[in-house]
Amino acid sequence: MKTYITILLLAATALLQFSCKKDFLAKSDPTRIDQSLFYKDQTQIEQAINGNYGLLQSIANTQWLFNEMVSDNTTFDFNPDDRGQADKIESYETWTYTAVNGNITDWYNLHYRAVYNVNNTLFRMQQAPLTDSLKKVDEGQLKFMRAYLYFELVQYFGDVVLITQPLEKPSDAWNYPRKPQDSVYAQIERDLQDAIGGLPVKYAAAHLGRATKGAALSLLGKMYLTRKKYTEAISTLNQVLPLGYTLMPEYADVFDPAKKNGPESIFEIQYQGGNDLGEWSGFIYTFAPRLSKDAVTGFAQSNPPGWNVPTNDLINAYEENDKRKAASVGLDFKSPVTNQVVPYIKKYQHPHTIYGRTDDNWPVLRYADVLLMLAEAINEKDGPTSNAYNYLNAVRKRAGLVNASGLAQAAFREKVLHERRMELAFENWRWFDLKRTMTTQELTAFLNAYGAKEKANPTIPRQGIPSSANDYKFEPFRALYPIPNNELIINKGLGQNPGY
Repeated sequence: MKTYITILLLAATALLQFSCKKDFLAKSDPTRIDQSLFYKDQTQIEQAINGNYGLLQSIANTQWLFNEMVSDNTTFDFNPDDRGQADKIESYETWTYTAVNGNITDWYNLHYRAVYNVNNTLFRMQQAPLTDSLKKVDEGQLKFMRAYLYFELVQYFGDVVLITQPLEKPSDAWNYPRKPQDSVYAQIERDLQDAIGGLPVKYAAAHLGRATKGAALSLLGKMYLTRKKYTEAISTLNQVLPLGYTLMPEYADVFDPAKKNGPESIFEIQYQGGNDLGEWSGFIYTFAPRLSKDAVTGFAQSNPPGWNVPTNDLINAYEENDKRKAASVGLDFKSPVTNQVVPYIKKYQHPHTIYGRTDDNWPVLRYADVLLMLAEAINEKDGPTSNAYNYLNAVRKRAGLVNASGLAQAAFREKVLHERRMELAFENWRWFDLKRTMTTQELTAFLNAYGAKEKANPTIPRQGIPSSANDYKFEPFRALYPIPNNELIINKGLGQNPGY
């Protein structure tokens, strides 16, 4: 994995250079890599693929805002002295985001920038003299990434622009219309089926962290579950079981940087701290409580903003003796202003040697997730069978909890959703889980009930400053994010999601 990480920065830089128009300057720049001279062999293609993996880091760095803060899982530490983020970050928790929100614009563009580079690499690599086996592995990784990107886009925005070919110039994209969600999901399915056929079950140690057959199967199973295709989900996820994944003995070990890419890991976004390579993570510096300085990060110069704070609603949902609570939520810091405990996400709090440069990977797909998806799909298709209980209880046993039993189908459904919330807390699946398992009307009622509780009794006291009148009022149209206003100006044919 070290070799893989080391060349991520170089490869990502090369990809940025490829994104420029070929005729931008009449003279060639000797410091840039000409696309026509690159993609000539497996080494160069591997560098380009690593650059695509590097773009996933940018997505993981802010994904919490769109998948956790918008849900009932996390909130923010209100800062009365700095209101600069009220309409940018706080608006996701309070459901007041608009089409001119800069974070939505950046999020949308970041995904399409990554799609562009995947498409470009898939096209350019065809000129290289590769063996069929190498070509299948390379294409499999790229198609897995494209499927992952579109799986996110379609759930965030609904109908989206679907591009699977390289673009000669940026303006070419301005004429693409949004495609119906069915078409987007069909492309995701095609990409993942291709990836499954070409990817290996495992890689050599130097290439740990790349997409595998298990990752493609797991994402395809999740896509089928999202589409309520339970038979297909069960069949696909069952193919993951014999691939050698197992639950880690201790829940906290899953997130330990010293044990990254372990037997439970199916796909995680790779980072490397403790050096100057530019591939470090820094999640704890974003999630640590405001005013905590070195109490959580270990470095006195820290000035954490206090984002993505675990809510009281989530903390109170842990069952007694659930080991996941201590591993996931820190409750050991008191605000010097209010003298009250300020919770924080502990999953990504690990010792590190250089300020701001942590070694934590970001988990995307885990074996526990696969077991819970199987339990859910089986229950939806056949009710709570013995196999459904076995998969659910394997996860509960590791958490130190007693087996679930004697539940009707609806109660089992609620139990699985609860387990997913506890098991996958702060791993950026809560928003999609809520949208998948509830109708829009149910989601609206559910979130408004949570919002009323949080507004009346904030997880972190607001120092006497009340919430705005429009805060915590979830409306059905907000189940989809708005298409950024800038994109509507560029491409008149996109059309806005209703309500915005």
